[in-house]
Amino acid sequence: MSRFREMTSEESSDVGIDISPLIDCVFILLIFFIVTTTFVEETGVEVDKPETASSVQLEKTSILLALTEKGEVVYGGREIGFSGIQQIVKRELQKEDVPVIIQADAAAPSGSLVRVIGEAKLGGASKVSVASRKPSS
Repeated sequence: MSRFREMTSEESSDVGIDISPLIDCVFILLIFFIVTTTFVEETGVEVDKPETASSVQLEKTSILLALTEKGEVVYGGREIGFSGIQQIVKRELQKEDVPVIIQADAAAPSGSLVRVIGEAKLGGASKVSVASRKPSS
């Protein structure tokens, strides 16, 4: 009796590599990367931030408001105006207590910046910061 037997044509067609464990691993990795990714919501407009000597890194999760050169207030890529600041800050603070960061353009009117800070405070924000960039050396 031989150790090896010859395969018939019916048996040879069933031979193959089972890729279901590979697919399982790929899906587990995909879920891992989706869950661990942090999503940062940008303001949606390009702002020329002023330079300061004392700038510190703030939290990644925050409410980002942009004040453009023309004095427009932008949140999430759309212009909301001064009247929309309180509503957005209240809504976001109900989800999680996060700071408000204002990205003001260097050429933005200072009165508009003060008004945005005031509206954010009226909306319930306890921490309001103004974004800046470190001076280039």
